[in-house]
Amino acid sequence: MKIFLRFLLPLILIICALAYAVVPLVDSLTIKWFARDIEARSKLIFSTIQEPLAELITAQENKGKNKIERLFSKATQDERLYAMALCDKNNTLFVKNSTFPDDITCPTSNSYNMMKELPSGPIYIASYVLYHPTDSNLKIGELILLHDLSFIERRSALTKEYIIYFLVSLGMIIALLTIIVAKISFLGWMKGIRALVNGELLWNKSAKATSPEFDPILRDLRHFVREVEKERRFRDEVRISWNPKALKGILQKELLDEEVIIVSNREPYLHVKKENKIEIQFPASGVVTALEPIMRACSGTWIAHGSGSADREVVDKNDRIVVPPDAPSYTLRRVWLSKEEEDGYYLGFANEGLWPLCHIAHVRPIFRSSDWQVYQKVNKKFAEAVAKEAKTKNPVILVQDYHFALLPKLINELLPKATIITFWHIPWPNPESFGICPWKDEILEGLLGSTIIGFHTQFHCNNFIETVDRYLECRIDRANSSISFKGKLSAVNNYPISIEYPVRWSKNAKSIETCRSDVLIKHNIRAETLIGVGVDRMDYTKGILERFRSVERLFEAFPEWIGKFVFIQIAAPSRSSIDNYQRFSNEVEVLASKINHKFSSGNYVPIVLIAEHRDPAAVFEYYRASNFCFVSSLHDGMNLVAKEYLAAKDDELGMLILSQFAGAAQELPEAIIVNPYDIDQCAQAINSALSMSVTEQKERMQSMRSYIQEFNVYRWAGRMLMDAARLRRRNKILGKISL
Repeated sequence: MKIFLRFLLPLILIICALAYAVVPLVDSLTIKWFARDIEARSKLIFSTIQEPLAELITAQENKGKNKIERLFSKATQDERLYAMALCDKNNTLFVKNSTFPDDITCPTSNSYNMMKELPSGPIYIASYVLYHPTDSNLKIGELILLHDLSFIERRSALTKEYIIYFLVSLGMIIALLTIIVAKISFLGWMKGIRALVNGELLWNKSAKATSPEFDPILRDLRHFVREVEKERRFRDEVRISWNPKALKGILQKELLDEEVIIVSNREPYLHVKKENKIEIQFPASGVVTALEPIMRACSGTWIAHGSGSADREVVDKNDRIVVPPDAPSYTLRRVWLSKEEEDGYYLGFANEGLWPLCHIAHVRPIFRSSDWQVYQKVNKKFAEAVAKEAKTKNPVILVQDYHFALLPKLINELLPKATIITFWHIPWPNPESFGICPWKDEILEGLLGSTIIGFHTQFHCNNFIETVDRYLECRIDRANSSISFKGKLSAVNNYPISIEYPVRWSKNAKSIETCRSDVLIKHNIRAETLIGVGVDRMDYTKGILERFRSVERLFEAFPEWIGKFVFIQIAAPSRSSIDNYQRFSNEVEVLASKINHKFSSGNYVPIVLIAEHRDPAAVFEYYRASNFCFVSSLHDGMNLVAKEYLAAKDDELGMLILSQFAGAAQELPEAIIVNPYDIDQCAQAINSALSMSVTEQKERMQSMRSYIQEFNVYRWAGRMLMDAARLRRRNKILGKISL
């Protein structure tokens, strides 16, 4: 009954209304069509019998009349031809058949072309003039044809009947199809709703509801879920006091104490032989600075290239050593590389190819097929090490940086249930620039083996997504910032990296006054002199030359600072076997010497260049002793020097001059932001930093220090681990759902 009321009754009403409107129209059209048909048939009959009839009329009268009667008798056997008559040339009836009405006479002036109603029914009267066979101007008679129109009414009634039958049948078919489609659609909706309730469609962008009408609701719900997740994530992040204990708690609560494995090229501790003794060095690396506190909090295993001269002597038979030395808390697993592997993978493809390519720092990238082959080989070696070190089938693996672009895919093939978080610490260029790389497709496919791909800024995330969209066939959900490639979904998120806060060096740190005094004495600088500091690896992307030129320009534009200001540059040697780095190091030394020669007097030297490695604790003292820190990166993913400097300045005095091309500039707008290529602007920024009032320094420093305190390295790692935990929960649920 419900189906009848819902589908059939409305259709019946529609059919009735349609019949009421259509039948009269069809009736009128049918009559007109038949009328034209009769007129045509009438002309056809006349043209057929015209010639024999004319010959009979001109024949002997009696003999011809009989033949005409027989001709009329045959012609009127057609039901539509009611009667026929022949008038002579004097308009007198000459021959007619028995059905010809008596009240119809020969036409007097005009020929017949009319309808007439008889007791037997309506008829159509038509008359045609006959001419002599040999003289077309001589009239010999006129033929009268009477057509029966009653068949039109019969045919019209039959047509109406057929139309009604057709409409009823059509309505029944439509009703049946509607019920079937509605039933199928209902089943599709139910399936879609079940999938939605299970979370299947919300979490799997590639999944489709059976009914396409479900898509708008699905889009709205996806958006709602995303907003709820963002709100929950923000609430969770705000409520958590981010420290090592909180990070450990996330592992226990969110990841159920799953093992964490970090893979990086650089190791957190190097064992080096010096004078028959083994010393431990902490490498100059922003990646190590950020990750080492995380591993101390989370335990687990750190897999890295063993590059120290005494590294092999301190590991066990499985190439492992427990670190840190003072408070062992995690395992360092060293991977050994041959000189050929190190040259091809690290110095060659990674640092002569990918590094300049991604930094767009006006140094031409070099790509060699031999380097690429070694790069592939080393990535495979690290993947095998990860698989060997993994104690479970689904560890959380943090792959670090551009040295291991192929590693996520390789790990995914060996450990398909692992959660792989790849963090790209350097910038990601635009698609056109990345297209220079001959093996761009392989690199992108390697990275898309990750569960999560992280960058410092949203700008770099966007560049990566655009690059994948340009060069690979994949599905991209830009609203959700995810990429589906060959059945695997990868999330692309920005996680601005930071430092531990407070830094470990601050626990037993000297006072700022003591640090300043020690630095002044060490470099023979007068007590009242103001100090600026730069801390970098000796790398052409760090803008060291531009920094020195800015100091030179400062002395030219503001000569009052000559003798009152010294800039100390700590530049740890880096990749010195690469020609570009050798040339750059020479250029830095030459420029520093030139400026010192130009502005030195007596014991005063304006630029102090320390081109050697300094331990983090020693660098920390330089931060505390300085009046400002200058970070002039030409292109940088983040640059943690900016944040390390702020963390060291617990007196809240000093200033940060920061390149607009460093990722940190987006987080620290209170710094003096400069374009490092604009030497005059940079010189003015140094003057401003040196002249800034104590009140303004404190206001800016308090704001920036508050930010890095809240957004520290534990929050950086915690966000990635929390996102990984959410994805793992989703995958577990999806694995239990049957479609």
